[in-house]
Amino acid sequence: MNPDRIEFFRQLLHERLAELLGEADKTREDMTGAASPFPDPTDRAALETDRNFTLRIRDRERKLITKIREAMERIEAGTYGYCEICGGEINEKRLIARPVTTMCIACKSRQEELERMRGH
Repeated sequence: MNPDRIEFFRQLLHERLAELLGEADKTREDMTGAASPFPDPTDRAALETDRNFTLRIRDRERKLITKIREAMERIEAGTYGYCEICGGEINEKRLIARPVTTMCIACKSRQEELERMRGH
């Protein structure tokens, strides 16, 4: 991959990382703020449901943050954009759609098919 495209993906990953970290900070601030008293149990239950949903989203984002950091490490190591299975180049359209991917579409499709056959 040429240096301009590598820089494009570096910037894309950096922006996404900053966005996710900002959301995490906002959630932490929102959840550590003073709790409002809810005399109505239904209101309290709704708040707890919303908080649980938000925490599930943030957990998924935490995992994505790890993948983004790993992708940034691959950029520095010079292995970004290459499939970890076959070693071939990953199509740029796939990298744009999923910049943290580590497999080309053919290898990922084979992996998913094997998982389906195993019942996972």
